[in-house]
Amino acid sequence: MIPLAGKRRISTPVRIVLTCAMLMSAAFSAAVFAQSRPLPPPATPRPSPEDKENIDFSTRADEARTRLILKEEKKNYEEHVARAKEARQIASDLKAVYETRSVFSSEEQKKWERLEKLTRRIRNEAGGADSHADPRDLPASIDAAVKQVAEMADELCKEVEKTPRRVISTSIIDQANRLIGVIQFVRGANR
Repeated sequence: MIPLAGKRRISTPVRIVLTCAMLMSAAFSAAVFAQSRPLPPPATPRPSPEDKENIDFSTRADEARTRLILKEEKKNYEEHVARAKEARQIASDLKAVYETRSVFSSEEQKKWERLEKLTRRIRNEAGGADSHADPRDLPASIDAAVKQVAEMADELCKEVEKTPRRVISTSIIDQANRLIGVIQFVRGANR
């Protein structure tokens, strides 16, 4: 083997820098090459003049996306109706408890809180906004207020069930706001 005269060894840091420079150069040239070649347009069959009546403007992907959106909307609507039914059930349970004991325990206080949250969610899903409920015509006693909450929750549930999805219902929003006001009155009196 013949020794190489005049050749110097390259240090490790310099090797690393040169290797990185070569890799970056290769990546840059690949990126430039990829940008310089335009992709051919997708092949779409051209309809003949006789088939103008049978042209399908939608694709399977669009149809699948539409089905998924409709399925999600239906699921959201069913959850909305389920919340209204749960609110009605909680209100009737609270009315029954009050008729038997005339006082609410901490468990019933949690139910009042849940009822208020459900009612707010129903209002928001119906297109209403978070605002402070303006109680109008509040009942004179807690007894009357508890009965009124049960009646209002039942009316709210009926309104939600008969209102189609994708509809902003001012009657649901108004009913929910009034119900929230009465719930807050009862909760404030029981603290």
